[in-house]
Amino acid sequence: MADEKQKKAKAKAKAAAKAKDSKAAKAKAAKTDAKKAPAKKEAAAKKATKKVAAKKAVKKEPAKPVGPIIVRASSRYVRIAPRKARLVADQVRGLHIDRARALLQFSPRGAARDIGKLIESAASNAENNHDLVADEMRIAEITVDEGPTLRRYRPRALGRATRINKRTSHIAVALSPEED
Repeated sequence: MADEKQKKAKAKAKAAAKAKDSKAAKAKAAKTDAKKAPAKKEAAAKKATKKVAAKKAVKKEPAKPVGPIIVRASSRYVRIAPRKARLVADQVRGLHIDRARALLQFSPRGAARDIGKLIESAASNAENNHDLVADEMRIAEITVDEGPTLRRYRPRALGRATRINKRTSHIAVALSPEED
């Protein structure tokens, strides 16, 4: 029994010595890593600055237009139902700007006035921002998307109320030069 106790004590002492050695080795490794870490950080910082400089050099190049110039204008939160505005938008899509103006001027629909103003705005954008002649443009795109709905309530019989939806639209127009 005494031999077994002595053997166990020796094994514990060896394990403790190994643990001390491993702790000392880890401490030495941490110290050397700490010395090497600033050098690694500096190298990483240099690489990062090179990458940023390369990206800035790429961004400085001006964008070259691929196709014809497209002039855009949009009107948001227009107080007309999109379903009604799409009927007018479908009539003027693809037309020359003079024909679209004439059609909208004599249209009995309420959306014709709002779409007419938007087309005039896009024509003004073409003249002022892109030095184009507004009368030589055509309506390349016109889209009518749904905006938020204003919900109102109307009193009804027997204390009830029914909801009235007042719909809004987002209208966008794109003009392009007339193709010869």
